[in-house]
Parts: sequence; structure tokens; C-alpha cells
Amino acid sequence: MQIIILGAGRMGESVAENLVSEDNDITLIDPDAARLRVLEDRFELRGVTGNGLLPSVLRSAGAPDCDLFISCARLDETNLAACRIARSVFSVPSTIAQLRSAELVQAGEELLGREGFGVDRVICPEASVTQYILQLIDYPEAMQVLRFSQGKAHLLAVRVAGDSQLARQSLGEFRQKHPELPIRVLAQYRGGRYIPCDDENRFLPGDEALFVAAREDVRAALHAIGNPDRPVRRVMIAGGSRVGLRLARELAGRCAVKIIEPDRERCEYLASELPPEMLVLEGSVADEEMLASENVGEVDMFIAVSDNDENNILAALLAKRMGARRVIALIERRAYADMMQGSAIDITLSPAQAVIGELLMHVRRGVVAAVHSLRRGEAEALEGIAIGDERTSQLIGRRVDELKLPVEARVGAIVRGKGAAARVVIPSGETRIEPDDHIIIFLPHKRMVRQVEKIFQVRATFF
Repeated sequence: MQIIILGAGRMGESVAENLVSEDNDITLIDPDAARLRVLEDRFELRGVTGNGLLPSVLRSAGAPDCDLFISCARLDETNLAACRIARSVFSVPSTIAQLRSAELVQAGEELLGREGFGVDRVICPEASVTQYILQLIDYPEAMQVLRFSQGKAHLLAVRVAGDSQLARQSLGEFRQKHPELPIRVLAQYRGGRYIPCDDENRFLPGDEALFVAAREDVRAALHAIGNPDRPVRRVMIAGGSRVGLRLARELAGRCAVKIIEPDRERCEYLASELPPEMLVLEGSVADEEMLASENVGEVDMFIAVSDNDENNILAALLAKRMGARRVIALIERRAYADMMQGSAIDITLSPAQAVIGELLMHVRRGVVAAVHSLRRGEAEALEGIAIGDERTSQLIGRRVDELKLPVEARVGAIVRGKGAAARVVIPSGETRIEPDDHIIIFLPHKRMVRQVEKIFQVRATFF
């Protein structure tokens, strides 16, 4: 696929890195020639220096032959105008715009659609990060929560506790002790290293387990793995950024929330936008005395979402040391996020990684309903739809153990039926695929993607 990305900032870099690994032809536009040279050396892409709003620059970037145009510039108005030009001048078939303004994100088809700015899909990093954090608040002992088929199936990453019923047990032994529990364990990670999941491998305390279950079975699964299901009642948000404000609004009425923000003018704005019972505090997010005076050691979740990576890291580490039960840090720089793996910070989030699944949906071949990136892009979970019939499909009528999947790829769940009647099937090797099944597959390595995509494609005889 021919893809043009406008903007070589952190979001544009992350998008380019993920899409290059998909074997796409990527062209990156930015006025900073030095920045482009760095990214050209790091990834297999072409850089075009210039103003991406100029038709001449877009033409030199290959806009006449472009399949997908993604605008990730810093300003919303730049992204909207760029999509309009790409659509009107070059008839680019598909456009995506990054928008940060909540008002613009919520604008309708009349403003954003083909008769407006020509935007096919909007990505909003702040909204995606907020939803990601809300899912972690729903399941506070999980490290990652991904939803498939309108939330009917969940994939969770969980740290195995020392007193867990899974700790020091093989997967086969765990299943024997919990035959009534309809979950499927997909992967095991130890010290960041993937371990192929089979019946003989034992899980040790501190290992990370990935499992999939129906929404109604998630709590039981977390209890069986041994992680206490203790609800989040008290939240402290470090940073009154766009994410901080969005998150506070969503938590109104659900949790007791305090927000720390160093800028007085921003504090006044936050106080005017939030319910009166929500406390807005002026001060440094890494001020130990302030954190102590506000009883940070008693909060269930401390969430550092300022616009500064260093402040988020310091605040999260400090809050954890002072007794906060769970700490989350928003970190944009990949190098920083990698450094924090295995640290006292429970969860690190990246705005780019929060939206990358939405972008991957547009470059997947076959019938793909959802894509989620895991392990900072190293692994992936996708939801594909079985279409066709037994003659034209490589899936329908075949047993799970007959599917031509890569050796380490695993079918996690099948969502069968539509609407309210849809149900989650945790498959065995003998489960047969039926028409319109939604199949959730875990891929420990992204290089497996193309092979998996092929099995969802129907032969030419299907009409």
C-alpha cells in the first residue's frame, strides 16, 4: 500500500515505524530536513522536505498514486486542510486526520466528511489514551485490557502474583484445577521475553500472562489467577492536560478525584470545567510534600498524564514509593518507555500506541474487524471475520487445529452470532468455524501478519 504521512513528530514517527513493518511503501513529509534524515536512516521510508499543504509538495511525495493519507501534524487545522487538499486535488481514496480538539472530534459528517474536509477517519490520541485508562480502572490488576466484538470478548495481560493459583503451575495443571473456567491463556512473558505457551511450561511469580475470556468471565478469571479484585475508589491525576481533563470528566461520580496542575491559569480553567466536588490543586506533580499532604499513599490509582515525560516518570516513581497502590505514567518517548519496563511504575502508556490499532485497520488485507498492538508493537491481536462458504473460504467448515496458522499463532476466542444473541466460544482444536464467526487470533510476532491475513481471504469464486 502507498501511504503518505504528514508530520514527523512523535506521533508521525510511531505511525511510520508501525506501518513500515507492515511492508508498506511509506513517504513522510515534514519541513525539518534533519529530522527526516534521521528517520530515513532508522526506517525504510522516503522523506520529502516541505510544507505538506502545498500541492507541489504532495505531488512530489506521490499523492497521485497514494492509497492512504495520514495527517499527524501538530495543529488540527493543518490536518484538516491537508486532508481536504489530498482528497480534492489528488483524489486520494482514504484519509485520516489526527485531531486533538474535542469539539472537532465530535463534529459530524457535514463538517468532516467528503463534502466537508474530506476526512474518512479521525484519530484522537487523548481520547484513545483516556479510554485505555478507563479500562484499566475497570480491571485495576490488569496491565492491559483489549476489547473485541463490541466488548463481548476481552484480552487481558496480568502479572502473576506470588500467591496466585497459576504461580508455579503448568497451564495443563491450571486447567485441570479450573475446568469450569472458560478462558484461554495465549502467551507467557518472563523478563520481557516471550515463552511459547503450552501445557508443560510453568508460570512463575512475576510472569506476565495473556488470556482471553468473555466479558462476564473476566472477574472470575482474575480471581483464579490470584489477583485481588479491589475496586478503584480514590484517584489522583498528576497533570491537568487534555488527557487529565478528559479522564477527570469521565470519572465524575465514579471515584473521588484530585488533580495536581502547576499552572495557575490552567487550574482555574479545570476548576470551572469540573464538578465542584472534584479537587484541583496547584503545585508540582513531583512535589513530595504536596503528595504527602494529599495522602498519595492512600490512593488506589495514581495517573501521571502531564505533557512532560520526565515529570510523569518522576511523579509516578515517587507516588509508588510513597504507597500508591497502582501507578500509571504517560510516556511519549519510546526510549524512556523502554527504560521504565520492569521499574516500579506499574503501567506505561504511549499516545501513539493507543491509536495504532485504529490505523492498522486501514492497511489490513481481508475482512478484519479489529486490530490491537501489544508489547509496544512487537505482538498483535486481531479479530477477523470468516466469510464465504466451505468452497471459497479457508476457514469455514474447518476445525481450529486444521487452520494454516503460523506455529506460535493462537486462536483465542470465537464470537458467534449477531447482536444480543452473540456469544463467546473458547475453542478447542476440534471446534469448527462457521460462517460470519469473528475469530480472535494472537500473534506473538508481527512478521506472522501477512500469513494470517491470507486465511481470511476468499477465493475468486465467492460472490
